[in-house]
Amino acid sequence: MEQRRCQATTMRGRWVGCVVTVLLWSVVSAQLRYSVSEEVKEGTVVGNIAKDLGLDKTTLKDRKYRIVTSAAPPLFHVDQKDGILYVSRKIDREEVCEGARTCVMDIKTVLENPLEVHYVAIEVLDINDHAPTFPEKEITLDISESISPGARIPLHPARDLDGGAFSIQQYKLSANDNFRLDVKDTGEDGKIPVLIIQKSLDREISGRHVLAVTALDGGKPPKSGQVNILVNVIDVNDNAPVFSKDVYSVLLEENSPPGTTVVKVNATDLDDGRNEEIVYSFSNSVNRKFFKLFEINPLTGEITVKGSIDYEEKDKYQIEIQASDKGLAPLSTQKNVNIKIVDMNDNAPEIEVTSFSNSIPEDSRPGTTVALISVNDLDSGLNGKVICTLNEDGLFTLLPSLQDKMYSLVTKSSLDREQESHYILTVVAKDAGHPSLSSEKTITVVVSDVNDNSPEFLLSPYTFYVTEGNDPGASVFSVKAFDQDENNNALISYHIVRDGSENNKLASFLNINSETGDIVALKSFDFETLKTFQFHVVATDSGTPSLSSNVTVNVFILDQNDNPPVILYPVSSNGSAEGVEEIPRNVNAGHLVTKVRAYDADIGYNGWLLFSLQEVTDHSLFGLDRYTGQIRTHRSLTETDEAEHKLVILVKDNGNVSLSATATVVVKLVEPKEAFAASDVKSAAKVDEEDNVTLYLMITLGSVSLLFLISIIVLIAMQCSKSTDYTSKYLQEINYDGTLCHSIQYRSGDKRYMLVGPRMSIGSTIVPGSHANTLVLPDRRHASEERSEQMQVCRAVV
Repeated sequence: MEQRRCQATTMRGRWVGCVVTVLLWSVVSAQLRYSVSEEVKEGTVVGNIAKDLGLDKTTLKDRKYRIVTSAAPPLFHVDQKDGILYVSRKIDREEVCEGARTCVMDIKTVLENPLEVHYVAIEVLDINDHAPTFPEKEITLDISESISPGARIPLHPARDLDGGAFSIQQYKLSANDNFRLDVKDTGEDGKIPVLIIQKSLDREISGRHVLAVTALDGGKPPKSGQVNILVNVIDVNDNAPVFSKDVYSVLLEENSPPGTTVVKVNATDLDDGRNEEIVYSFSNSVNRKFFKLFEINPLTGEITVKGSIDYEEKDKYQIEIQASDKGLAPLSTQKNVNIKIVDMNDNAPEIEVTSFSNSIPEDSRPGTTVALISVNDLDSGLNGKVICTLNEDGLFTLLPSLQDKMYSLVTKSSLDREQESHYILTVVAKDAGHPSLSSEKTITVVVSDVNDNSPEFLLSPYTFYVTEGNDPGASVFSVKAFDQDENNNALISYHIVRDGSENNKLASFLNINSETGDIVALKSFDFETLKTFQFHVVATDSGTPSLSSNVTVNVFILDQNDNPPVILYPVSSNGSAEGVEEIPRNVNAGHLVTKVRAYDADIGYNGWLLFSLQEVTDHSLFGLDRYTGQIRTHRSLTETDEAEHKLVILVKDNGNVSLSATATVVVKLVEPKEAFAASDVKSAAKVDEEDNVTLYLMITLGSVSLLFLISIIVLIAMQCSKSTDYTSKYLQEINYDGTLCHSIQYRSGDKRYMLVGPRMSIGSTIVPGSHANTLVLPDRRHASEERSEQMQVCRAVV
């Protein structure tokens, strides 16, 4: 503080001196320069100012010659007698000019009357009066042993109040293999020592180093200062704990009570502090269940029994223990403790299925391994020797393996899942102890399915009846198959065989649901066009490879009353059937006037035609046979009868909803001669027209008669083979020949069916629900033969 105060005063004095000099420059101004060494004694002459300035010594006192300074006490004074400048007190250059290379002090002297100001520059010369000093006597450095060689640690530099050549010139380090010293020259700040790590530190070899750093100045002889450096090597946790033994092996009796000491382990650590403090524990690899049996003291390393020790449960334990230090990054060492349990005979054999397949394919060959069975007795010696047997002596057997106490459960013969899908087997294990102990194990063997069964249809062949005029797109019938396999092997899909052959061309008009077997007709059937057909359906399972089967489907089209009667005579003209007949007046009663001929394309009752008079001029004169369509006279004609009569005949079939047509016959009454003439003319006119018709009718009648004869013979033969309980309930007029007759015979199961017209064989019965046109003919042949026997169509025109 004094130095700073002195500097401030000096600077203030200089500034004032400069101002005064400027103001009085015109009066007097002079500049002298002297030098003096620091530390000179008080009263040492600096210089003779009066002589050097040429001042009169005798006037100095009167003119009050003095030094103007703010320093207290002043460093210099001038004698007013002789004008000599003296040192007033001891000068310390380092105090006056701290840190300056050249120490020059400017003082101002003043004379009055007249005023004169003279400046004197005094250079204070330095001497080596200070030795280098360090801020501290001893420096303590904490250096980690993990520090790398080459690391630089700057030290606090020494200070020397001297300057120039007497300042600090060098630093020296005491001999040490781990450290060396480097000096960094910073210019104005001087030289700074830097401690460099020359060799890696190892606390476990040397935990402390004592170094001496010496600072030397430039004096002759040089002065020096020294500081001691204590290097403490900070421990790094680079040493793991080490156990006192390589292996810990002990014997422990089973059923030892809790608290029993098993073993005490010990480990040491070469590190220091918390890095050498050790904590004992079980390692993470130890099974958690062992924690219920044993425990370890974390401080002492003593392992004691905690739970129940059972030799049969485990005859030896290998427990990995761990010793860890308390470093920030703890290091650990593991060591195994082998504990062997002393056995007592108190357990029955154990059976373990070490390898078992939940299912075995049914096509497995004999000798296929189903399961690998291991038996074990936790006891030792004879008490642990086990014999394994299988109770069942059937499709399976136990074969000893090359390994001790290992058996293979294998098949003895072929399996069939469809006969037996699973088996329950009992394995018995018995030891050789006294008394002997045994145990059993139940094994369930599931036989898995193999696609070895083809789909089977419920019926073969299928026979279906479809009424004509069905709606297109609607399901008409369905087929169903089943598969004795299971899962995908039993998942069936259906499809219709479409081979493009002539016999199978109708299959293109059918579609089948691949999942349900429902069959849909894509078109409407017409009995008059198609009466029966067949196709084939294939059922395929989803196994790998898939299996399939097919079935024949016979379809019979049932007739509906969808065709009205067609009038053949009289011949239709302009949309109406009308004919003219002439008869002589002299005919008797019962005379055949004419016959209305009609045809219906339907069969059975739908084609059975009945005739009736819808309109007639005289009911007493003409009559109509309702079955034949013959018009006859009821009585003899008289002169009073009208000459012309109009008869309107209604022709109607016998369907549930009857369809009909009408014909008009005009009967003219003529005299006998006119009748004969008209008859000749009419015959001549019609001869050409009827020639072709007659030929057609003859051929048709011949064919129909032949077919009808064959049908009668077959029916008679069938009648002879059945009971006489059947009697005809229909068609009482045996000689009826007025309509067409259709018959179709087929059989299904133990019944035969015949679709017929109005004339039926005696002994036939009508099947209920067949629209009254299907008859059942008893058949004594085997019921499983389902086939169509005969189909006949006869058409007669009378």
